[in-house]
Amino acid sequence: MVSSYVGENKTFAAQYLKGDLEVEFCPQGTLAERMRAGGAGIPAFYTATGFGTVVQEGGFPIKYNAEGGSDIDMPPKETRDFDGRSYVMERGIRADFSIVKAWKADKSGNLVFRH
Repeated sequence: MVSSYVGENKTFAAQYLKGDLEVEFCPQGTLAERMRAGGAGIPAFYTATGFGTVVQEGGFPIKYNAEGGSDIDMPPKETRDFDGRSYVMERGIRADFSIVKAWKADKSGNLVFRH
């Protein structure tokens, strides 16, 4: 599961902390861009967001074990400097499904929206 925020979802948090779920945390805007990039066929991109944090440096638990320790840690991410500024490479992701609200849709996925 890739998520930017789990917030007040106690069931989700409990499953993560028990080791029932693997969770990769990602900043909200970066997550949106990862999905956009993946949908557009872009395999990866660079962003300054997350540089110098656990997002870039790794080591944050993706999955806990039964004893409460880390079973799988986030690996460090590739970085690169452009024009004196540091960036983190993020991989594009392709969503398995999407939830949208539209007034009408056809079987090909064409949507009609109303204001």
